[in-house]
Amino acid sequence: MQLKKILPFAFILVASSFKAQDLTKDDAASLKVEADKLKKIIADSLKTWKLGGVISINGQQVSLTNWAAGGNNSISLGGLVNIFAKYKKGEATWDNSLELGYGLIKQGSNPKWIKNDDKIQITTKYGRHAFKKWYYSLLGDFRSQFANGYNFPNDSVYISKFLAPGYGLAALGLDYKPNDHFSLFIAPLTGKFTLVNDDNLAKAGAFGVQKNEYLDANNPLLVTTKYKKHREEFGGYVKAQYQTKIMDNITFQTIVEFFSNYLNQPGNVDVNWTTLTTFKVNKFISATLATQLIYDDDIKVVRNYGDRTVKGTIGPDVQFKQVLGLGFSYKF
Repeated sequence: MQLKKILPFAFILVASSFKAQDLTKDDAASLKVEADKLKKIIADSLKTWKLGGVISINGQQVSLTNWAAGGNNSISLGGLVNIFAKYKKGEATWDNSLELGYGLIKQGSNPKWIKNDDKIQITTKYGRHAFKKWYYSLLGDFRSQFANGYNFPNDSVYISKFLAPGYGLAALGLDYKPNDHFSLFIAPLTGKFTLVNDDNLAKAGAFGVQKNEYLDANNPLLVTTKYKKHREEFGGYVKAQYQTKIMDNITFQTIVEFFSNYLNQPGNVDVNWTTLTTFKVNKFISATLATQLIYDDDIKVVRNYGDRTVKGTIGPDVQFKQVLGLGFSYKF
């Protein structure tokens, strides 16, 4: 900051200190009353907000020498951010959460690091009291990923990237909140938006968007239906959330979401179920176990289990991810 900008503030502070010496007892008492009022206003404001979360950096290293059972040397690094900010005052509630996750692993003699975790999710929900423990609520949600994803061992063609996909959701409904640990949000009016911000992926119809359709599959110039990079759905949405402290050093959180598209096969319900368990060792060391289960009829995956009739085929299926980490963690 320039000197000419600092001097006026310095002058005011010095003048105030001299003036304070001339205060009468009545003036001092009046100032104390005003200060106490200000403290109360600040304290009341802070009571309306509840903040918390977990920030962790985890790592794992495996080194094998003449190991008869076989295996690969490996090293992995991962980070997790899960924080929330909740507001409640009078008739109004406002819940916000941010979830970020990213992880890399390097195996054997392969010099490349492979992504094994990647998540961005931002959620906000505003509510006004309706009756008893129910609130009229409006929810907004956005999720995507940080970096390109590949179907290894093929690492030359990406199958996902930032905003491909990107999911947006806006829902209007009722929220049941009997306590600070549990909430059940039911939204019969919900819009879901899928974005595939990549021409190659969109042309292939990735993540359920309209793909290119051809009059002749052998002639890519004869396009009968042009691809789209987005898809809109309208339907019903349910979200249940629960969090608790199991023990002094163990906390658990789970969120399960359901979405049904009214306009296209409403019986094919999308499911997204996540859990996060934190095991606290001491102030800065802890373990985290995060899981995610997804089923979306519009997402085609390469099945990697089952018998010959199933394994290797492409179609909708259950997706499951588990991330276990031990390392530096700050919980608040």
